[in-house]
Amino acid sequence: MHRVVNTEKIPILLWLDQLDDEAMDQARHLANLDCAFHHVAIMADAHVGYGMPIGGVLATVGAVIPNGVGVDIGCGMQAVRTGLDEVTVEQLRAILGDLRRTVPVGFQHHDRPQPFPLMPDLGAAGKEHELPVIRAEFASARRQLGTLGGGNHFIEIQQGSDNHIWLMVHSGSRNLGYKVAGLYNRLAVQLAKKAGRGTIPKEWQLAALPLDSIEGQRYLREMTYCVAFARANRGRMMAVLSEIVAGVTGCDSFDPAMDVAHNYAAREHHFGREVWVHRKGATRAFAGESGIIPGSQGSRSYIVRGLGNEQSFRSCSHGAGRVLGRKEAQRVLDLETEVRRLDARHILHALRGRRDLEEAPGAYKDIATVIANQRDLVEVVVELQPLAVLKG
Repeated sequence: MHRVVNTEKIPILLWLDQLDDEAMDQARHLANLDCAFHHVAIMADAHVGYGMPIGGVLATVGAVIPNGVGVDIGCGMQAVRTGLDEVTVEQLRAILGDLRRTVPVGFQHHDRPQPFPLMPDLGAAGKEHELPVIRAEFASARRQLGTLGGGNHFIEIQQGSDNHIWLMVHSGSRNLGYKVAGLYNRLAVQLAKKAGRGTIPKEWQLAALPLDSIEGQRYLREMTYCVAFARANRGRMMAVLSEIVAGVTGCDSFDPAMDVAHNYAAREHHFGREVWVHRKGATRAFAGESGIIPGSQGSRSYIVRGLGNEQSFRSCSHGAGRVLGRKEAQRVLDLETEVRRLDARHILHALRGRRDLEEAPGAYKDIATVIANQRDLVEVVVELQPLAVLKG
């Protein structure tokens, strides 16, 4: 259920009771952009981001905003239901051990380039079709395919309410998306300055690229490529995880992977107009469409079905959402308390020291409340309890 703020140029619809002041200011900025269309939608897990709240949905006309997508372009979730109905603690420990030896995490990459089916057409005709970042980063990106990264990225083994063991991967486009985001945000700032467009204050960090510009068209092509790369990255890790699970448990049944992105812009039709919908930490939830909403490593995740609510631009949350910033979590949370919470639930977790507290359950909102606040956006299909987690 949503509430409406009508103080800005267009309305702001919020699917949460409280939004921190800084994120609310960012939502107001979105609602006063000349290119913003109809209203701004703020999802139930929203919190402050860079320029635009994470958990925000913005539709635009005639422009695309790199910071409305974010730096981890194509970041998202992949989930697979296995034929297992249970897994032992010994098997979970063996799976995690094999994963740590096989999947690079943090800033680690593979030693050799990985097979990649999405070779870009680097020599495409026309300046607007050039892919300068992909060209420069492609060789490095091939070594990052099938790597987890850091922050809130994870691989998790879960027990489903459907009596199946599930596998889940959360990761994105790695350094490729970061480079694309950085370049095109800088270009957007430069273009605005050159054209004398001073209507967007620099401190809003919401510089836009006109869709009729070469830079705008290049961004859309490179962003789309990053979304595909991120999906392939998750797919590679899921293939490795499935192979490990099969070897440890003898499981020979794995359903086709469900994959959703939650950082991208897409051309869609809403309220009678063709617009570009920016989902920054938001999941598409068209009617009947399957989605994945993860919790923290100490709380449930959910497989959901979209209800196609047009008021959210047919979107829903992408997770639980942070209640504490990373540095704040390290500073105020108690390590022993957080570890005890996870141990009491018999979860094989990744909390080892104070630095890991940025991803402790206490750093996140209550996922049950987040789900309850968006009952008009999705319906829950399967609840997933964490059993073991590998964090980036």
